[in-house]
Amino acid sequence: MRKALLAVLMLAFCTFLAAQQPLNNDSVIKLAKAGLGDDTIVATINASPGAYDTSADALVALKTAGVSDKVISAMVVKSAGGGAPAPVAAPVAAGSTLPPGIDDVGVYYKDKTGAWTSLMPEIVNFKSGGFLKSIATDGLVKQDMNGHVQGGHAKLSVTFPVVLAVYVPEGTAITEYQLLRFRTHDTSREFRSMTGGVIHSSGGAERDSVEFQSTKIAPRVYQITLDSALGKGEYGLLPPGSYTSSNMASGGKIYSVSILE
Repeated sequence: MRKALLAVLMLAFCTFLAAQQPLNNDSVIKLAKAGLGDDTIVATINASPGAYDTSADALVALKTAGVSDKVISAMVVKSAGGGAPAPVAAPVAAGSTLPPGIDDVGVYYKDKTGAWTSLMPEIVNFKSGGFLKSIATDGLVKQDMNGHVQGGHAKLSVTFPVVLAVYVPEGTAITEYQLLRFRTHDTSREFRSMTGGVIHSSGGAERDSVEFQSTKIAPRVYQITLDSALGKGEYGLLPPGSYTSSNMASGGKIYSVSILE
């Protein structure tokens, strides 16, 4: 009986893939409730077109429906910024090479063996931190955004020096990424970031922002080294497009590490 049920489920799953309909939140919930494993669902998300709602309410609804953190993270990576398609890596120019282990847009860290290892992002929820303020001199508009990540510590713990590599999307500059210092709590980490203009220390974004230097090591790949002068703590690298400033609340992704010493 059990084998027959599994056969029916696999047949339905294969039929679903063959149709190649764009996946959405409801589709993922159906796959999870059908009993498919996380690895299978994540592979389906990565291989299929999709349009996902990653707002704060939608992420809560996914979690309530029994979708695992691993699957939700894959959805956020696929469609960061409230449904915007995830950047697709452009082909590397002929004759150029990427460092071994770096093969797609994202963030990597150098492990104890010296190998580049993919750093999986965490889900971050954003809420507006205050009123929009226009700058009369040049017309710029800025808005502070409060970021909230579940868990008091990042899943990855490292020690100084911390060496990161960022493979940026086509047309994106490394300076568009923000290195942020988390304010930690027992069950969460928080920060304030800035969108669309200049940072004001009174808004708090300057307090959580950390300056960093980068070195280009390959086409669209930049290395960032964090040394002991930074101080131990919880840090996150926020990619551009991780939020939609048109929404009062949205979901996105951040690459985080816990630096022990």
